[in-house]
Amino acid sequence: MLAETRYEHIILNDTHIPVISGTMMKVVELVLAQVAYGWSAEELHIQFPYLTLGQIYSALAYYWDHREEFDANIESSLEKVNRIQKEIPVPPLVARLK
Repeated sequence: MLAETRYEHIILNDTHIPVISGTMMKVVELVLAQVAYGWSAEELHIQFPYLTLGQIYSALAYYWDHREEFDANIESSLEKVNRIQKEIPVPPLVARLK
């Protein structure tokens, strides 16, 4: 079951994660690409040509209106990844290459 939002091109999926309508792309994925590479909306459109500029601007507006929640979730995910990476033993091949 999908839920509509106030944003024309943004829906919430079954797990209440904002997704760009008509795609499988989560809003956070687009935002992370923008942050990582410093891309403008137009550059995002070049990188993701299957998205319209309307979809991109709607996703970015959704992010900025919910920035604190997104940033907290991103930070939490990064901490989890870092914790898991520290727990995994170094593979023998990597150890030998060092």
